[in-house]
Amino acid sequence: MLFAHDTRVALTSAATLANTAVEEPDPLLEPQSYLDFVHTWEWSGPVVGDDAERAAIRAIRPEIRALWTDDETVVVEGVNALLRRESALPQLVRHDNWDWHLHATPADAPLASRWVVEFAMAMVDLVRAGELGRLRRCAAPDCEGLLVDLSRNRSKRYCEAGCGNRLAVAAYRARLTEGAEDTAKGSLQP
Repeated sequence: MLFAHDTRVALTSAATLANTAVEEPDPLLEPQSYLDFVHTWEWSGPVVGDDAERAAIRAIRPEIRALWTDDETVVVEGVNALLRRESALPQLVRHDNWDWHLHATPADAPLASRWVVEFAMAMVDLVRAGELGRLRRCAAPDCEGLLVDLSRNRSKRYCEAGCGNRLAVAAYRARLTEGAEDTAKGSLQP
């Protein structure tokens, strides 16, 4: 694949995090669902899970959504602003089951800071590779979900909320209904 593992994870986790903003109910409001969500991404460093941390994580979702564009100027200005705000200082680290990769915040930085900086660093990779077109919005007409297309042929169109399956089932059912109507019309003709 074109991108390092930490870049892929940062982009995927950012899309998933941003998509929680359009879920009902918001999975980040309740302490246990919040912790379940955060632990899915195996963050190094502390995860507190208190009201302040949950609010800070929810507050970065609009920042991620605002940078989910192929407008290079918007992305570069936004990424630079995030990195300055968080006083990011890239360093090579190795921990848990991860080989060498970049962190740009101390391990004990607040989770929202770590998350938004990891996202910003991944966006740096996309900008440098000229691959902002991999950031997409779900093609389902009734969905506001974000996705990152890391497929080789750049064919991913739907978010992880099941929109692709839902639309495929709806199309299948429509074909069945249409076929049944055609059969019924054919049996009514003399």
